[in-house]
Amino acid sequence: MVRKACYCFAGIMLCCLVVSAKGKSTSGNVFTSSFLVKFKRNVDNQQAHEIADRNGFINLGPLAGSAGREFHFKHAALPHARTRRSIAHMRVLKKEALVNTAVQQVGFKRVKRGLRAAIPSSYVVDTSDPNVGKAPTDPYFPLQWYLRNTGQNGGKPRLDLNVQAAWDQGITGKNVTTAIMDDGVDYMHPDLKFNYNAEASYDFSSNDPYPYPRYTDDWFNSHGTRCAGEVAAARDNGICGVGVAYDSKIAGIRMLDQPYMTDLIEANSMGHEPHKIHIYSASWGPTDDGKTVDGPRNATMRAIVQGVNEGRNGLGNIYVWASGDGGEEDDCNCDGYAASMWTISINSAINDGQNAHYDESCSSTLASTFSNGAKDPNTGVATTDLYGKCTTTHSGTSAAAPEAAGVFALALEANPSLTWRDIQHLTVLTSKRNSLFDAKNRFHWTMNGVGLEFNHLFGFGVLDAGAIVSLAKKWRTVPPRYHCEAGAIMDPHPISSTGSVILRIKTDACRGTDTEVRYLEHVQAVITANATRRGDLELFVTSPMGTRSMILSRRANDDDHRDGFTKWPFMTTHTWGEYPKGTWLLEATFNSKEPRSGWIKEFSLVLHGTKDPPYRMLSPASPHSKLAIVKKAHEDQDKM
Repeated sequence: MVRKACYCFAGIMLCCLVVSAKGKSTSGNVFTSSFLVKFKRNVDNQQAHEIADRNGFINLGPLAGSAGREFHFKHAALPHARTRRSIAHMRVLKKEALVNTAVQQVGFKRVKRGLRAAIPSSYVVDTSDPNVGKAPTDPYFPLQWYLRNTGQNGGKPRLDLNVQAAWDQGITGKNVTTAIMDDGVDYMHPDLKFNYNAEASYDFSSNDPYPYPRYTDDWFNSHGTRCAGEVAAARDNGICGVGVAYDSKIAGIRMLDQPYMTDLIEANSMGHEPHKIHIYSASWGPTDDGKTVDGPRNATMRAIVQGVNEGRNGLGNIYVWASGDGGEEDDCNCDGYAASMWTISINSAINDGQNAHYDESCSSTLASTFSNGAKDPNTGVATTDLYGKCTTTHSGTSAAAPEAAGVFALALEANPSLTWRDIQHLTVLTSKRNSLFDAKNRFHWTMNGVGLEFNHLFGFGVLDAGAIVSLAKKWRTVPPRYHCEAGAIMDPHPISSTGSVILRIKTDACRGTDTEVRYLEHVQAVITANATRRGDLELFVTSPMGTRSMILSRRANDDDHRDGFTKWPFMTTHTWGEYPKGTWLLEATFNSKEPRSGWIKEFSLVLHGTKDPPYRMLSPASPHSKLAIVKKAHEDQDKM
């Protein structure tokens, strides 16, 4: 059965999903032909191969980042999916003197995200670049309204990613590689082949170096190729459109094309070539059905944390995630990938500024880009397609995440020394509210305690490529990050239909210790709760500076009455830059006309941020910029 486990890794308390090692499935689990084999000491690949071979297994290589202690074995005689765990095969491996444990991998579903069926910044122009001020000549560029919105197809002029402002600074993504973790990339596409990084690519679905998409009559495996074109399609070559970072490289990591996903495939994908890959882009996740609560398992979580701590030679890999396509019926804080503080969760808007009907809302979304959603099919995302073709119908938050990856590639060219946290800070400080609005008027723009505007749908706004590049050029790396376990309430509190229950944690934010946090980045409310109907439960966190974040909204399809949430790390970015000292509130209530009941069994608060002011070494270009506003708020608070 699936349960939640927490452990310490790299000095951080992590929670992830694990599966009990029982022979018979008790909760509908599926067991694959893959095994995680842990050795008693480090072994080389040849030793692992010999052990696998004499026991009828195939050695698929070491787990990313395991230093030769953990390997991925596969047994060809076992079906890819079965309902019972194969005890006999695990016992055979455990008889080997060097083998510590062997665990058959549970299979689970991961789905591609897509539809089912700017305010200009001041910048210095690079006059030596012949492309300065010139629009790309690619035939589909006029359809790429998200790159330059002139009002085509009923859009709002200048509501776009402001990429021309970055390109005019001579920044086009050079020397940056983005890995598209998906169903493959058509690396022979004429708009992609010269920007393809073969050394950083791999096929984990078929275990070979060639991540070409598997052919299907319905072009189902076009997803990764479409995402790749958004990032790095070539410029002025007469083919399709142009990528956000058209001089950057893309790597193909094919890992989404098998009947069931495993923890080992995900972990190896997210830990593949971490010093050759700068950005990992993921447009997939748990099923967006409004009732699933799921996230990364043990090995995958370790791979992500290792990536942000050690990847890019210590600067940290950037993981970009599509926030989800479940619409009003889902909440992306129930997706442990998009809601992770290690990833940058990206939502979408359509060409007139409103949210798409499939957009999920949650407090962990950092920013937004663009996708389709209007009735006119020409307002889709124009990009590369399979077999040298082009498309104008790429869609969903699947299309939004690669656009963000392209913008981050521009920032990394402008300043290759940016850390993974620098990218998040730059995103917060340069994203624009612009004309974004909630079509159903549910979520309004709100200002947090240090003057940063946020929206429950759009995060801190739409990415601005020109602004992020300009600020990246003069950026100074933010101070070290600490995590403070700010307090916990361990005794159960009932929730009833008659009113809210409010829990309070008063904290000094670890003042006087080595983990003191004075300037917030991410905040986690780790909660164990259950309810007679989980989908009717709503949760809110209010900071000492008065910022109220909805960390769980009503999910109409979620009928769960048994599992609830177990140590689930709900996360909010809405208090970014705030002072955490004081009293935090957790409010739990039911949004239902029917009588409901439940319990908050545990609530712990974890604060992540810096002890020192993050922006003290930076000089704002404008007194009205977000940077200037936050710096002044910090200075005023420090005087109190």
